[in-house]
Amino acid sequence: MIPLWLAVLAALVPQAPQAPPPAQSNTALIQAARQALAAGPFSVMQKTRTPPSGDKHDFLTLAPYWWPDPAKPGGLPYIRRDGEVNPESKQGTDDDPFVRMHSLASVLAQAYRETGDERFAARAALLLRTWFLDPATRMNPNLTYGQAVPGHNAGRGAGIIATRRLIRVVEAARMIASSPSWTEADRKGLEAWCAAFATWLQTSPNGREEAAAANNHGTWYDAQLVALLLYTNQRAEAARILETDTKRRLASQIAPDGRQPEEIARTRSWSYSVMNLEGWFAVATLAREAGVDLWNYKTKDGRSIRAALDYLVPFVEGQAKWTTQQITPATNEELVPLLRQAAEVWREPAYKTLADRLSDGRPR
Repeated sequence: MIPLWLAVLAALVPQAPQAPPPAQSNTALIQAARQALAAGPFSVMQKTRTPPSGDKHDFLTLAPYWWPDPAKPGGLPYIRRDGEVNPESKQGTDDDPFVRMHSLASVLAQAYRETGDERFAARAALLLRTWFLDPATRMNPNLTYGQAVPGHNAGRGAGIIATRRLIRVVEAARMIASSPSWTEADRKGLEAWCAAFATWLQTSPNGREEAAAANNHGTWYDAQLVALLLYTNQRAEAARILETDTKRRLASQIAPDGRQPEEIARTRSWSYSVMNLEGWFAVATLAREAGVDLWNYKTKDGRSIRAALDYLVPFVEGQAKWTTQQITPATNEELVPLLRQAAEVWREPAYKTLADRLSDGRPR
């Protein structure tokens, strides 16, 4: 599968290279890692807004699809415009610093795994240590103030989607585990942080709200929670959740023909269908570590991850036209990483053949 870092680095790190062709991906990885040596570190303390708690160690984001109401004094309370990102939501919050941190830590850790170059591990360790462990700069293990909506609330369960890439953080920590730059104290510290955050996800009002989400938010909640449980050696609990909550979620989210009704109902129906499927691929990958096979799991009436992918295939092959709302630009290439992974998981070369054909960024 083409690494996701290739897409994010160009947008988030000015000095990073543009995404190269797949054949050059390893070279690009090393180049990106060399450039990442000078980036960061990043911290929740760098944001200009202050959470309602008064403590900048608390993670803060604003709901992206909520805008000032032009008919109300001061615009309050805000109103929702699904799929339309309010630029204000990205200003002075923890959104961009968190994305930069996990993207660069992932690149550096992958490069260390490929080369053994201690510089890469040392920088990845610094990024992780700054965000999660250093008392002066660390993030508190909660998302109480995630996706706040002015005039409505100071935070909500939907804000948990912002940290869905914590799965990349624990992957990075595992990749640098053999490095002397990532000490036993660092490992134990991150494990303690992850355990505390997993507990918050399972017990807080925001966590319980997100666990009940019927759409992609619920999928990515499971991905985060399972990743944290596995990293903190709670494999049995991860397996229990996957066998019960996650399988029920799959049955409720994916129709027998592979449609994802909750995502198709959005104003960016194609993008959300792909995003949710990406979440399911992430969950299935983690589930394999927990001893649970979601890749080949199918309900009695045919609901499955593979059905969800196969539903999308005719639309990128040109055999069918996507007719539901998609208010932002989208390309067939969005599905390419999933097709490449599918070719490996299900040993189906037709997926790779299609991915190769789609890797030209053609618009939908």
